[in-house]
Amino acid sequence: MMTSQALRLLRGPGSSSALLRQALPAVSSAHGVASSPRRTFLTKMAYNASKSVMPPISETEQVALGCGTIGFDRDIFTGSPSLQHLVDTYKPGLSEEEKSFLNNEVDELCRIINDYDTVTKKDFSKEAWDYMRTAGFFSLKIPKEWGGKGYSTAAVSAILAKLATHCTDANATVAVPNSLGPGELLVRYGTDAQQKYFLPRLADGTLIPCFGLTGPHSGSDATSLIGSSGVVEERDGVLGVRATFKKRYITLAPVAGVVGIGIDLKDPDGLLKGNGNEGFTVALLERGHPGLEMGPRHIPLNSAFMNGTVEGTDVWVPMESILGGQERAGFGWHMFVECLAEGRGVSLPAGAIGGARSVASVVGAYARVRKQFKVPIAEFGGIQEALADAASDGLVCIAGGDLMNAIVDNHEAPMVISSIMKQNCTERGRRIVEKGMDIAAGSAICRGDQNYMAQAYCSIPIGITVEGANIMTRSFQVIGQGLTRCHPHMLDLIYSLQSDKPEAVDKFGTQLKKVIGHGAENFALSIGRGIMSSMQVKTRSKNAYKDGDKLLSHHEDQLLRLSANFALTADLCFTLGGKLKFEELLMGRLADAMGAIFLGYSTLHFYHNNRGVQGLEAVTEHAMLRLEYEAQQALEQARENFPGPLGGVAGTVMGAACFPLGSITKPYTLPKDELTKEVSALFTTPSEVNSLFTELIYTRPESEGRHQVSDLLRAMPICCEADAIAAACRKEKRSPTDGEQIVLSQAERLRDMLIQVDVFEHATEEEAQKGYVRPAIKGTEEMIAKSEVKNFGEFAI
Repeated sequence: MMTSQALRLLRGPGSSSALLRQALPAVSSAHGVASSPRRTFLTKMAYNASKSVMPPISETEQVALGCGTIGFDRDIFTGSPSLQHLVDTYKPGLSEEEKSFLNNEVDELCRIINDYDTVTKKDFSKEAWDYMRTAGFFSLKIPKEWGGKGYSTAAVSAILAKLATHCTDANATVAVPNSLGPGELLVRYGTDAQQKYFLPRLADGTLIPCFGLTGPHSGSDATSLIGSSGVVEERDGVLGVRATFKKRYITLAPVAGVVGIGIDLKDPDGLLKGNGNEGFTVALLERGHPGLEMGPRHIPLNSAFMNGTVEGTDVWVPMESILGGQERAGFGWHMFVECLAEGRGVSLPAGAIGGARSVASVVGAYARVRKQFKVPIAEFGGIQEALADAASDGLVCIAGGDLMNAIVDNHEAPMVISSIMKQNCTERGRRIVEKGMDIAAGSAICRGDQNYMAQAYCSIPIGITVEGANIMTRSFQVIGQGLTRCHPHMLDLIYSLQSDKPEAVDKFGTQLKKVIGHGAENFALSIGRGIMSSMQVKTRSKNAYKDGDKLLSHHEDQLLRLSANFALTADLCFTLGGKLKFEELLMGRLADAMGAIFLGYSTLHFYHNNRGVQGLEAVTEHAMLRLEYEAQQALEQARENFPGPLGGVAGTVMGAACFPLGSITKPYTLPKDELTKEVSALFTTPSEVNSLFTELIYTRPESEGRHQVSDLLRAMPICCEADAIAAACRKEKRSPTDGEQIVLSQAERLRDMLIQVDVFEHATEEEAQKGYVRPAIKGTEEMIAKSEVKNFGEFAI
């Protein structure tokens, strides 16, 4: 029998390289130093052929390739990432000060905000705005020396997630100043004068910030800056920029006191004189700046958070208002990438994490409270399936957020991982909330104070759309950026093809050999790991996951196999040359595979850091089985549909390596019903893993009155106890004792209270007017007035 010990021989990149040198001598010799004339000729032919199909890299693309950082995303492209590296490098956690803010200031803000009133009135109360200012919600990331909180990324994520469990509009409002606002950019790049003026005012809430990037013709291609231009001019001996811009979808613009505006700067007269450059530039303008127009609102679906337009025509921008001063003109790409990594990879996933916690635990409690056909709906198979999927998707989002936060707190700005997080977490968040709506049913569709699901449901499409629509992120950005930035050899190969220097051919030859060696290595690893891991799955006990060590070991082996499959497929993409950017169906499938692999490692990293929580093994197993199945399906679909003139060859190579024994080496399936029922039960009864999910859900003390979320969570254990008493009485054919009857009566009272929905005397201000009669009723009265018979009583006579 093939064992996990045998698979360890194929685990790490070092051991795999040694194995390949023995198994593939031809490939190893290809890396030799000797260079024959024939080999040089073939290399030059390959260089010329590759150069002819490789489009030139634009200046913007060259800048983008130098922005952000790479790390674990590159490890996935090698085909041999390491869970131990993640465990050793990234250690999530909160300080005592950050925990105190979560438990006090965040709870107080949630107490002040009535979510239903906020949505109805499309604004917060002045009390809420004032508290967000004075408590520091707009300056969580600004360093303490400037008056800010100086919190970690992990703390910001936790704060946003907790706010999302109560009010998604509060989540969005707090998110922008702490991710896409210019605060952090001022800390990193601002001039002394800009820092001294703006940072204290941002820290104390005097100025609410926003960032104006996208416009009507930009959409998800925000950095194209279409319609946002600036020309360097000199007026009365003063150098500045004449800027015209038309921005939309700008969160907080209607109330912002300062806006960072992205413009495409041109210097036709060479006035910059080498101090600064043309290109993407960020200008800082305060509300009231001559020519700046901000105030009109968009209303994104049913949300209340401020979102609107920022416009200006021929606005004069002094050089001192360029973020970072004149020397930082043209440096906007770098700034944008750094704040985008946090906005996309942290803030938007935090909203999904909040929704995930609420659905798993609160809707789980509702499933225990709510009865149909005299049985708690928690016992229905359809409910169990939906809740288990929501819980394991929730764990995936929580785990991904935990790791992403630690990566950013490690001073990294990973563009590819942030794209994976944004697309995957918001999409999983949509699935989670939809399942929660299905379970809660009627109580989830009737608006009012008792409805804790409706606004999350309405706001989910917004998170999916903003900062790069998910369709574009999945089908273009993840692999488009990943293949160039994260592949261990691709970027140097591209640079050699873009170069006209004499040594370019030799550099190309060296990199081409590395690419071929990399592909051959992962071809061999895919076969070896594929056969061995498939045998592991086939012979694994259904209860093996209950042993934490075996859980980690088994699933890391599967992720290593899938990583080698993915890395090989990425290498085969080179057969498409420059046409790869147009093969978005292929890139979307590879993004699915890479996302599942990254989130799989995140889930194992989370489990490693939280071992000992009762029930976490089952939820982790459920999540990992689904992720492995997702990756397998994405790779299989990529194989079946590999495009291009060599697509048939590439698909054959994929099949031979990724699935060497056909269906036998496609071992991953969705979780079995027994595991699904176990996971569901963990969230419809008291459990430690359920408590882990509820840690960042806002709850209110019972003494402060009704609060549906808090009341459901408190009622669930009482209803569980009542169900157990009722079952025992039926089994023993007896009446409940006096003490048992108290519990049964309490549970019945709670059930009756918690299944109620809000009822309104009027739905609009017009309906509330004295003497108002609904048009339909008025029409009925008019028709009856014309009738000879006014009612059934008259008719019967």
